Amino acid sequence: MIVCVLYTQGIANREWREFGRTEVIDNTLNPDFVRKFILDYFFEERQNLRFDLYDLDCKSDNLSRHDFLGQAFCTLGEIVGSLGSRLEKPLTGIPGKKCGTIIVRAEEVSNCRESVMLQFCGNKLDKKDFFGKSDPFLVFYRSNEDGSYTICHKTEVVKNTLDPVWQAFKIPVRALCNGDYDRSIKVEVYDWDRDGGHDFIGEFSTSYREMSRSQSQFHVYEVLNPKKKGKKKKKYQNSGTVTLLSCLVDTELSFLDYIRGGTQINFTVAIDFTASNGNPSQPTSLHYMSPYQLNDYAMALRAVGEIIQDYDSDKMFPALGFGAKLPPDGRVSHEFALNGNPQNPYCTGIEGVMEAYYQSLKSVRLYGPTHFSPVINHVARYASAVTDGSQYFILLIISDGVITDMAQTKESIVNASSLPMSIIIVGVGPAEFDEMIELDGDEERISSQGRYAERDIVQFVPFRDYIDRRGNHILSMARLAKEVLAEIPDQFLSYMRTRGIKPGPLPPPYTPCPPPAINPLLTRRVSRI
Repeated sequence: MIVCVLYTQGIANREWREFGRTEVIDNTLNPDFVRKFILDYFFEERQNLRFDLYDLDCKSDNLSRHDFLGQAFCTLGEIVGSLGSRLEKPLTGIPGKKCGTIIVRAEEVSNCRESVMLQFCGNKLDKKDFFGKSDPFLVFYRSNEDGSYTICHKTEVVKNTLDPVWQAFKIPVRALCNGDYDRSIKVEVYDWDRDGGHDFIGEFSTSYREMSRSQSQFHVYEVLNPKKKGKKKKKYQNSGTVTLLSCLVDTELSFLDYIRGGTQINFTVAIDFTASNGNPSQPTSLHYMSPYQLNDYAMALRAVGEIIQDYDSDKMFPALGFGAKLPPDGRVSHEFALNGNPQNPYCTGIEGVMEAYYQSLKSVRLYGPTHFSPVINHVARYASAVTDGSQYFILLIISDGVITDMAQTKESIVNASSLPMSIIIVGVGPAEFDEMIELDGDEERISSQGRYAERDIVQFVPFRDYIDRRGNHILSMARLAKEVLAEIPDQFLSYMRTRGIKPGPLPPPYTPCPPPAINPLLTRRVSRI
């Protein structure tokens, strides 16, 4: 009798906690578990997972009383980033013994990702203005569990008419009915008044399910005023009608739809080697290589890189430097390969990037000035060659000081804003980062020579704001990664949507093979809206 136990790991204390167990399956070496583990997924976090397999010998819940069959470690991002969100790993944990393999598959729980485009018109609404017709508008309310109502949309006012046609509007189904298709939606009709004392015309109720059935035909609602109806006037029938002209349902595509469809994330790092960082041999330098802890450059690189690498199948990352004099002739370069090979600047995994960074500190001479545009243009050249949605590029720039080619950098960012790429800038050290804040574009959209960036592609953070005061570097790195990577999925989706790019087709479903394999099904729940 075999069971799979899932453990998750806390960010701060790194302790493993049991998350859940599958059902028990009898008499097979190839169990196919049905029970799902539903986890919240965060692109910007490293979510470590552990799967332990046991052969149950009795009914006890105490795992130490059962036979351990093996375990596998991975991250949730590693599963999601695998082809078809399907990851196969060998089971380990028993010295000198082959333990078989485990296959884990991630699925996205839709959690009501639909949005709906609605258009209404009115007919023969009550006249409320003494000197003219009404100025009607609609107010939509979502019903709550306690019977109360929450406003969720208001149409524009159509002036001086009893037969208004309101503009179509798009609203998430979540906002309209909280994902409950049968929940009541109340619509109130008002006559607009300049002083804000809008006159109530009447109301009607519907539901999302009822409206969605009207996609092929008009649906007419009677607008009723309870006060008029309550007076039992025989002549009162209604205060007009409101007709649902169109109801177009659309499912919002998610970041994971594209990742599961095969889109690859390409990660490039660019490190500041200017003299303002200080002599690397001195402990005061931002590039100082202490035998006891990582410097800020290394921490920023590892924090971001270890998460992004899960979404890159070949794990080969270009690593660049800028602002240094290179051997043998002392030529100043603002776009050099950390591994010393300009024809092939790729490093194997984040560990390879770290090693290339450390070796560069021993071979180049820190100089200046601080130019960002060459490394931005470097990545943009590659991004411009792949605009079909199959690849997306992320450039991480780590720097300590003032940008000296600000005009050129702005131009490079504006040009890159139309490409499938994002730029992360991490500021290290105590300097003021006014220029980097300006590049972020949160306050004002970045422009160059009268041209504005097509979309926001830059995220800047100063590392010092995320350093744990108790010296917990793992927590500092987690905080940094969470902040700088949080905007990437939205930036990614903004490019795909503006270009009308749909996710690639999913790979064919997995068919179990004869060799021993253990396969719990892992399901992902949307946690950020």
